[in-house]
Amino acid sequence: MGKPYISLGALLGLLGVVLGAFGRHALEGRLTEKGMAQWQTASHYQLVHAVLLVGIGVWLQTGGPKLLVQAGMCLTAGIVIFSGSLYALALSRIPILGAVTPLGGVGMILGWGLLILAARKV
Repeated sequence: MGKPYISLGALLGLLGVVLGAFGRHALEGRLTEKGMAQWQTASHYQLVHAVLLVGIGVWLQTGGPKLLVQAGMCLTAGIVIFSGSLYALALSRIPILGAVTPLGGVGMILGWGLLILAARKV
């Protein structure tokens, strides 16, 4: 049950490192200062939450509560929406994309909240 989250977390972590390095080395000087900050925020949040997904997967492997599955779903959606919208915003400078970002943040918050509930069940 936990292997998919371990794999997904590892993939998102790998992409977070690649995208962070790409932003630092290939986009520096091509993006505005604000765009660079958005890119860095996106990769930072992606990396932090990728590690959390791996942890959730490991916990599920050892018999963690099923509530962790929903936590992982919320976190995954949060990463894709939050970080994805920030990457797109930094590259495109289309302001409306910034309106989507908080939805990803809500997904991350829900994921953390479900993790708290799962921990209380143990």
